[in-house]
Amino acid sequence: MGLFGKEKTDKAETKNTQPEKNTSDIRGQVVRGNTMSSASLLHSEAKAAPKSTYIDDLPKMVNDTNFSDLYITPDKKTYIWSGKSNSGLKVGKFIDIQEFISAVEEKYDGKMSSYSLRYKGRNYRIERTIALEGEQFCARKMPTEIPDLEKLGLPIGVYRQLVSLAPKSGLILFAGATGTGKSTSIAALIKKYLQTEGGYAFTIEDPIEMPLDGVYQTENGDLGLCKQTTPPDGLWEEGIKSALRSKPRYIYLGEIRSSEAAVELLRAATSGHLVLSTIHANNVSDAINSVAKYAVSSGISEEMAYELMANGLLACIHQNLVGSPRKLQVEPLFANPDINSGCQVRAMLRTGKLNLATIMESQKTKLERGLSLFDF
Repeated sequence: MGLFGKEKTDKAETKNTQPEKNTSDIRGQVVRGNTMSSASLLHSEAKAAPKSTYIDDLPKMVNDTNFSDLYITPDKKTYIWSGKSNSGLKVGKFIDIQEFISAVEEKYDGKMSSYSLRYKGRNYRIERTIALEGEQFCARKMPTEIPDLEKLGLPIGVYRQLVSLAPKSGLILFAGATGTGKSTSIAALIKKYLQTEGGYAFTIEDPIEMPLDGVYQTENGDLGLCKQTTPPDGLWEEGIKSALRSKPRYIYLGEIRSSEAAVELLRAATSGHLVLSTIHANNVSDAINSVAKYAVSSGISEEMAYELMANGLLACIHQNLVGSPRKLQVEPLFANPDINSGCQVRAMLRTGKLNLATIMESQKTKLERGLSLFDF
């Protein structure tokens, strides 16, 4: 779920990158300005490289090799993205691979299939599954810094609309397949909100991925604070309840995984909080329907589930990474932040029949032309 990195691999990128502007936060630590180019952010230090040379083929340390996901098969062979196409792989060559695999296996507690690993100062998200021949792993290398929202490659209209939602309340949902950067986009958005509006952000993640935890300083001197947590006893709905008792401005649920969590998330979104989350889905309509179906599974009626979605949704962004090097592709849908004003999106959500294509195309045209989506 975090794919963007910060490598600079060509002179053109370096030339176009703005000089780094550093300021100090309340603790005297350096707060970095915009330093990363958009191309370098689009594949978490795993961009397509120039033609391979002999030196490139030499084994390196795991932490020093450019990849986003490392696949470990039951026979202990390893594979990473080749960089030649959208999904092609190549055999991984690492000096310390046996040590890394041992660390991955030893960290597994026998219960949670998803867990975090800190290996020689670098964080990885591990997913353990059982194949026909035995256990296998996918190790995702997590970024050491959160990219600036401006550098992700979002269309300018989508970027501006998302930023404008900082003082609003409701649900911002990012959807897409595994490995399309949903968590990275949300982390960059939360970072932007904390740097511009300040306030308290409470995250519930398992495992914790992006380095959001800490203090942020706004231009007017106000502070932003983020605390990252894991769901107590693996219960996501309890994590949301705990967040609400902490009176946060922003709540981030790493992923909607249960019916109870979906209901609590929607209730939080309709009670004055700005809530952000991710879900696996093929498009915007599927994402909204999936959240509603999760909620229905908790025991509430379908009518109530879509009513909560209609009252709570602010935005749903479906995203994908395409090409080589990877480029961000998004399909956005926005609802009117003023729930008391007329809104086609909210009206359609109440019916449960999501024929959103015409609305989304109209919004896309307005955003491209720099026009306002809603009249205030």
